[in-house]
Formats: sequence, structure tokens, C-alpha cells
Amino acid sequence: MFTLIRTNRDFGALCTARTVSFLGDTLSLVALLLYVADQTGQALAVAALLLVGDVLPALLGPLAGALADRYDLRRIMIGCELAQVGLTVLLALWLPSLPVLLVLVAARALAAQVFAPASRTAVGRLVEPAALPGANAALGLGTNGAEALGPLLAAVLLPLLGVRGVLLLDAGTFAVSALLLARLPALRRAGAAVGDGAGGALEAPAGLGRATRDGLAYLLRARVARAVVLGTFAVVACNGIDDVALVFLNRDVLGGGDSAIAVLLSAVGIGLLAGYWLLGRPALSPLSGGAASGTAGGAGADGGAAMTRAATGRLAVLMLGGWAVSSAGNLLTGLSWAVAVAFGLQAVRGLGIAGMDVGGTTLLQRAVPAAMQGRVFGAFNGAIGVAAGLSYAGGALLLDATSARATFLIAGGGGLIATVATAVALRSLVRSRVPGGSEEPPGS
Repeated sequence: MFTLIRTNRDFGALCTARTVSFLGDTLSLVALLLYVADQTGQALAVAALLLVGDVLPALLGPLAGALADRYDLRRIMIGCELAQVGLTVLLALWLPSLPVLLVLVAARALAAQVFAPASRTAVGRLVEPAALPGANAALGLGTNGAEALGPLLAAVLLPLLGVRGVLLLDAGTFAVSALLLARLPALRRAGAAVGDGAGGALEAPAGLGRATRDGLAYLLRARVARAVVLGTFAVVACNGIDDVALVFLNRDVLGGGDSAIAVLLSAVGIGLLAGYWLLGRPALSPLSGGAASGTAGGAGADGGAAMTRAATGRLAVLMLGGWAVSSAGNLLTGLSWAVAVAFGLQAVRGLGIAGMDVGGTTLLQRAVPAAMQGRVFGAFNGAIGVAAGLSYAGGALLLDATSARATFLIAGGGGLIATVATAVALRSLVRSRVPGGSEEPPGS
């Protein structure tokens, strides 16, 4: 993993840019949450901030992905980071009333939503196919490490810099990210060049609305991509309530204090970082041993997705295993009798989440044609955001109606059912020599 960052300068720049940007994002989120809570004193206002920052932009995921398939990926990512620089500086200097603040936060979150599919697609253009799991693990380690460190830094910096200072620092991280991304080569949309093969004219892209519809239509017929997106949606929708449920499990069942809940909430993050580190080791790569071949660019190299049965199977097993471990971790947490037991189970759950992220992301990068990857990743990211929002809402109702133990049991059981259902759907596909993304032409 670290060797890849050192030897592949372009991927190293992308990975560093994402880590720096995520660190600043986490700092500003803490600052804004505290500011809104202090100014309004209303939990509803804090919930609204989280809603416009996470769930609402996710609804535009397919449209964001269409942009990634339509324009140069480097320009999209730099443009998104510069947009966030401007919006964050405006937030810092103005600190407006809640309605305007929510609009600015939503606009900033939309820029981040556009960035996400472009960056995931760019990884497949910058990294050799066999190195994709390590690359995705490196990105996960960097971004999740930044998210874990961010609240700690916020606790130190807020008394020194105040809300405005922390927001300006966040704007600086977006600027640094944009400078790093400027080092990347041009990453033009796949299949843009047509004609005589010697620098012919550029094919006119379809309209954005039509491109978005084509992406959704492709996702409906491409069986591997559909299984990954829908399965991930189901697993996240079942299990996303775990952070909230842990608070009540600790207080009502395990009898732990405030320090115990802080420890419990850190367990998944610890497991995540350990999982990404392990999966970043070449010997543990699901594509090691010659299972994937080709040149940098993965599926983008030829517009197809020729993957061996062994490579497909390994990636599918990693993803499904991650779903199963993360779901079983929640189910067994509902049976735990001590804080230490719950901590261990949640840490193991973090290992599973790392596996499902690396496995699912790499499978899409390898199985989906380059011309469709932006739209598929846009739908993938959007599905995760919507599923998380549904899980928060549905899980809160379930907590009120039952108990923390029952909530964990139901959430984990639902995730395991979704895992089994997806495994059945993928079983016949893994037997195929060329799966998923290459089953159908990418369309326009």
C-alpha cells in the first residue's frame, strides 16, 4: 500500500489530496455542529445540518456520476475543491443565520457529492488492475484516519481559533487538495476520441439528463453492478443505526458511563483502520497471484471488463464476507453482556466494513466499463447516503418501540439476510468468465 503511494506519484497525489480534504471536512463539521447547537439550542437544527450535508446530496448521486462520465475527471475534482474553498470561506466570514447556513452547507455537500464518483473512477485510470485493492485500501485508511483524527484536532483548535478560524483552516485544506490534484494528468472521459484513431474528433456527449437515465438503465441490466449497489444499500440500511443504538445499549443494558460510550464509539474506527491496513498488504490482495492482468486503467483500458472467474470470485467473497462480518458484529453486540465484549465485536465489525468497501469498490472498478463508471459510482455513493438516512430514521423508531438489544439483533439479522440474498444472486455470475459490466454495451 505505502509502496504504491511512493511509486505511483499520480495516485499518491490523489490519495494525499483526499486525506487532507477529509481532515479539514471533519474539523469544519464539528465546528458547525457546535455553532448551530449554541446558536439555536435545538436538536432539530443540528439534525437539519446533518440532513443537508449527507442525505439530500445523495439523492443527486446518479446526476453527479453523469458529470464524471461527461467531463475530464481532473478538472471536475479541482473544480469541486475550489468551489468548496469559496463556500467555506463565505461560511467563515459570514456565519449566517440557520436557513442561509443550511443552503451553503448543502451547496458544499453537493460539490463533494460530484467529487466522489470522479475520484473513484480516477483510481481505476491511475492504478494497475492488480493494485486496485491496495489503492482502495490506502484511500480508506487515509480518509477514515482523517475522520478519526478530525474531532480530536477540533477539540484542540476550536478554543484557539474559534469557529471562523477552523472553517478557514478547512478552506485551506481544500486549496491544498486542489493544488495536489493539479499534478494529475488529464483524465478525459472514456471513449471520447473517435474517428481514425489518430487524435480524431471528440464524440459529442449525450445531454446530462439522458446520460443520467442511461446510467440508471445500465445499472438495471448489469447484474454484478446492480447486485453490488442494491446489496450495499440493504446492508447499510440495516446496520447504519449502530452508533445511536450503542449509546442506549451502554446506558440501559451494560451500565457504562460517558467514558465507556466514547470507547465503544471508537471501536469501529479502530477496526476500520486495521482492516484497511491489512487489505493494503500485497500478499492479502484479492487480486494477487495473477488473477487480474492488464495495464493501468483497469476496465478503462479497453472499455470492457474482462476479469477472470477467480478474480471476480475473490472480490465477491471479500465484499460478501465484509457484509456478513459487519452484520454479525451488530447481531452479536445485541447479545453482549459487558462493555469489553461489545467493544471487541464492534472492532471486528470495523474489519468487515473495510472488507465490504475495498471488495465492492474494486469489483465495480473492474466489472463496469470505463464509460459508465462515473454513473455507477454516483448511484453507489448516493445509495449509501440514502440508506444511512433511512437507517437513522427507521432505527430511531425501532429503538423507541423496542430496546437497544432488539435493535442490534434486528439490524444484524437483516444485514445477514441481505448478504445471503446477494450471494445467491452473484453465485451464477461468478461462474461466468466475463461478468457484470461487460454484459451490456455502455450506451451513450
